[in-house]
Amino acid sequence: MREGFLETANGSIWYAVYGENIEKTPVIVLHGGPGFLSMSDGLEFLWEDRPVFFYDQLGCGRSSRAADREFYSVENYVEELDHVQAGLQLNEFYLMGFSWGCALACAYVLDRKPACVKGILLCAPLLSTPAWDADQRRNIALMPPEIRAAIETGEATGNFGDAYQSAMLAYYEKHVCLLSPWPESLEKAFSRLNADVYNAMWGPSEFTVTGKLKDYDLSLRLFEISQPVLLTCGDRDEAGVETVHRFQQRFPRARMAVIPQASHLHQIERPDIFGAVVKDFLRDID
Repeated sequence: MREGFLETANGSIWYAVYGENIEKTPVIVLHGGPGFLSMSDGLEFLWEDRPVFFYDQLGCGRSSRAADREFYSVENYVEELDHVQAGLQLNEFYLMGFSWGCALACAYVLDRKPACVKGILLCAPLLSTPAWDADQRRNIALMPPEIRAAIETGEATGNFGDAYQSAMLAYYEKHVCLLSPWPESLEKAFSRLNADVYNAMWGPSEFTVTGKLKDYDLSLRLFEISQPVLLTCGDRDEAGVETVHRFQQRFPRARMAVIPQASHLHQIERPDIFGAVVKDFLRDID
């Protein structure tokens, strides 16, 4: 692995590359959040036969923080991806997004219409906040009464204290990561989540959306994306299976895989199945 920084007008962007010297179309990985950071867990199979680039979006992980949290926006992250592609000097690549990273990948392709993007991999995709919210409401309705009450009270009062936080953790253990205990790398990544980015763009939790993405919806424009697309989700994912299937049907060239006994972070829960699905897609496009 080699790592470094790309200098932009807005700050330094950390990146890392694995398998750099392999002669095959590389992958750029877009992490979730917003406000999370790059994680390579479950993706080791990718750099067995191609270069894989990770980078931390501005305000995240090892990259610079913005002087003003209002800077964090879809538009600025799309522009940042332009700088990353130019800085890494990649003429052709795949985009692989996770959660919010899927919205960024599709926004980038829709806005820039880049000929350099050979295919798109959307893992546990956020592409429509209204659809996401509907899925979370269905999930919450199936939680125990005390969990539902804590969430509803927190959202009604704006008090996201201990009761809400406990309910949030119970929800995450059911729909974000099923592993028990969570891997140390995941615990560390969550501890480094930048709340300035997350709250500005999203909100206090995965299921309470109050930020700039509250009404964000790309679903009616997915037909404009001509590249081959792979969508994946877990069968217990926050990104609901039926919702992801509707997204798949709107792309002109898309396939979908549901990973069994898995949730939002299905790449680390079932890496063998996830890897087989991704390798099959990349092999066909290559």
